[in-house]
Order: sequence, then structure tokens, then C-alpha cells
Amino acid sequence: MTERYALIGHPVAHSLSPRIHFAFGQQVGVVVDYGLIDAEAKGFAAAVADFAATDGVGLNVTVPHKEAARALCTTLSERAQRCGAVNTLIRSGAGWHGDNTDGAGFIHDITERHRIDLRARKVLLLGAGGAAQGVAPALLDAGIDTLWIVNRSPERADALSDRLGEPGRVHTRYRDDLPSLGVFDMLINATSAGRSATAMPLPSTLAFERTLAVDLSYGEAAIAFLSWAKSTGCETTLDGLGMLVEQAAEAFRLWHGQMPDTDPVYAELRAAAVGLRSAD
Repeated sequence: MTERYALIGHPVAHSLSPRIHFAFGQQVGVVVDYGLIDAEAKGFAAAVADFAATDGVGLNVTVPHKEAARALCTTLSERAQRCGAVNTLIRSGAGWHGDNTDGAGFIHDITERHRIDLRARKVLLLGAGGAAQGVAPALLDAGIDTLWIVNRSPERADALSDRLGEPGRVHTRYRDDLPSLGVFDMLINATSAGRSATAMPLPSTLAFERTLAVDLSYGEAAIAFLSWAKSTGCETTLDGLGMLVEQAAEAFRLWHGQMPDTDPVYAELRAAAVGLRSAD
């Protein structure tokens, strides 16, 4: 039977991942069987086992399963160990190998596609879930000055900070502390607030015209945060569509041994971006 690949998460119905992987396959001459698996938390492990039993060899993992996926792995890449979350699963005879391509995809989109230098920036990361865990180590490696993590649950922010192991550069604060934190060179929204149309209660004192504002979601889910950023005067605002394409390309490379050209795929999706809804 044909090797099968899929995105697993909840919800996934509006995901662009099948379209992206089909396009990559056409580029390199690989027939890609890539589907969607909608699984709630309680059924995640069973869904992964069923997928493996029917010739499933690779999974992309999205919300809310990136941390749970780590627990299913018999081996982990260095970057998955470091961030504590898995967004790519590769099946072998020994079981599942876990990796995380979010950070690599995020940095590549920012620094290569948009030509933005991240070095020496003071960065505020909103959220400490799977997406935040994936990008946080990559930000430090990219040369930012300091990383400030604020999460609705302070314990999760503290756990992420401890895992990063750089107390001189990484700091956690409560949401009530936001008005006193001063101005940041970069703001990253890694929360799910936009998916529920919840307004972001953020003070305008966090940003100025040169602040780079990035939402890790794309489409409708990114509107609330990016609209707020523009209202504060931020001249550069980015959504997560580029990151989505880049992390998918890295997963494709891990599965098929070939790195696709992301630029034409990104351009096609960006041209049709109106009304997109984030699932990854």
C-alpha cells in the first residue's frame, strides 16, 4: 500500500497542510497521500495507533496535541527534546521518532523571506503552549537579546523558561505585569485568542512604530492581534502563513529526503489568503 501521511489535531477541517504537501510532492515528483485526522485529546493516542496500523508513516501534529505527541515517541530529535513539544512524527521499526520543525520554519520565514534581522531584539512571547515551545529556542539561537514569556497560566511560562536554561536572557511575567514591561522590539502572539474572537487585552505601551508584530496563526485567527498591533503604530506585522509553509517543508524533507521550493507555494497561498482560517 502507499505510504500515508496526515495532519492530526482538533480542529483540522480548514487546514492548508494537504494542499501544501501535495504541491511539494508535485515539485519533486513524489506521489503524496496526505490526509486530515480530527482527534480530540482523549482519542489522540488511539488515533495515532490506528494511523500506524494502516500504513501511516508520518504525521504533522497541531493543536492541542504537540505535547502529547512527545509522550508517544521512542526517540526525539535534539530540537524536540529542547523545546518539549513535537509537531512531526516519523514511524520506524522502533516506533515513533519525534521532531519539531516550528522553530526552523519560523526563523526561516522571518529572516530569509522577509529579510528581518532578529539579533539584539527584546522579544515578548505571548503564550507557552506547543507553538510557543517550538519557536522559543529558535529565537534564542537567532541572537535575540532577551525573551519575556507571558502566559495565562504562569506555571506553564515558568516551565518553558526553565527548559530553555538561560535565566539571564529568559524571563517570565504575569499578564497583570504587561503595562509595566516597557516597549518591545518584537511581539509574538502564540495564544489561541484569535480563534475564539477574544479581544487581546494588551496595553499600547508594549509597542512603537519599529516593533515587529507576529501572530503564529494565519487568516481569521490572526486578525485580532495584528489589528491591535497596527492600531499601536507597528509598521511591520506578519501572520503565520509563511511559518506554516516553511515548517511543512522541513517535515517534507524529513519524510522524503528532499527539500521543496517554498516560495511558489507561499506565493500561491498568500494570493488566496483572504478568509483563510488557521488550523496549524
